[in-house]
Amino acid sequence: MHYTRLYTDEQGESNFEDVNIPLIDMGSIGYLSDVRDVESLQFRQNDADYDWDFHNAPARQFIILLDGEIEITTSRGDVRKFSGGDVLLVEDTHGKGHKTRNIKKQIRKSVFIRI
Repeated sequence: MHYTRLYTDEQGESNFEDVNIPLIDMGSIGYLSDVRDVESLQFRQNDADYDWDFHNAPARQFIILLDGEIEITTSRGDVRKFSGGDVLLVEDTHGKGHKTRNIKKQIRKSVFIRI
């Protein structure tokens, strides 16, 4: 498994990083990662026309996209697309931030997990 990390570097620029999650074979129940403590969990629904210019993440949090498609642009101009089932760790709580917009003009649902 993997997730995409969005973080701020020493120059205040936002960047993407691909992170692999090690999984342990637990037999008949499948493969599990190590347990992580969480601060809170929140469900979110965005309007179809969601398009947010440069902003910072409000907290270090995982975002699990349940449906829809988004495009995230870093302050360096790197662009990635994400869709239902993708997992992001947003850590750019300071610096120049990132842009987010719905690609498909539809209501989109996600889960925020603060760590």
